[in-house]
Amino acid sequence: MAQMIHPLSPDLAEDRADDARDVARFASLLEQQKRTLYKVAYIYCRDPEERQDLIQEMVFQLWRAFPGFGGRSGVATWTYRVALNVAISWRRRDRSRIRDTAPLEVVLNVAGADQAFDADIEKSRVLRTLIDGLDEFSRSLVLLYLEGLDHAEIAAILGTSTSNVGTRLGRIRHKLKAQINRHGEPLT
Repeated sequence: MAQMIHPLSPDLAEDRADDARDVARFASLLEQQKRTLYKVAYIYCRDPEERQDLIQEMVFQLWRAFPGFGGRSGVATWTYRVALNVAISWRRRDRSRIRDTAPLEVVLNVAGADQAFDADIEKSRVLRTLIDGLDEFSRSLVLLYLEGLDHAEIAAILGTSTSNVGTRLGRIRHKLKAQINRHGEPLT
């Protein structure tokens, strides 16, 4: 016969306290890393409403992965890894799906992200167009490079070697410069 736990038992109270601490730690982590989510979503999704859905999916997947995050990597590395995987999967899925979601503004200020990244519209437009032409892995490399991460950090996030990061970034730079020269649209 299974033993019933009384709703006011110390074990249940302890579980509830642990859950509350987990929620508080996750909320703190999310606040620290929200800019990362905005950046990844901005690179992978142009439509503001779809971008909100993508960010919400990233938050959901981060929450699902949170119990397994043991600090073996840095918080930023872990966040980028999850966010990039979600964004790449998102692009591969059918974009015409209908989703029933709660407003994300409760958790993050998504509208603020749109304003923050549209500061220099013309340069952004050219850069977005060039980045859109890259494959998912290259797009991720460029995002992390533009974030100022070094080759070792990028390699850890993307699960590749440091030398591969340097080689691929060199090829991407060469490709983007050739495209800029061909179309005569400088970014400076």
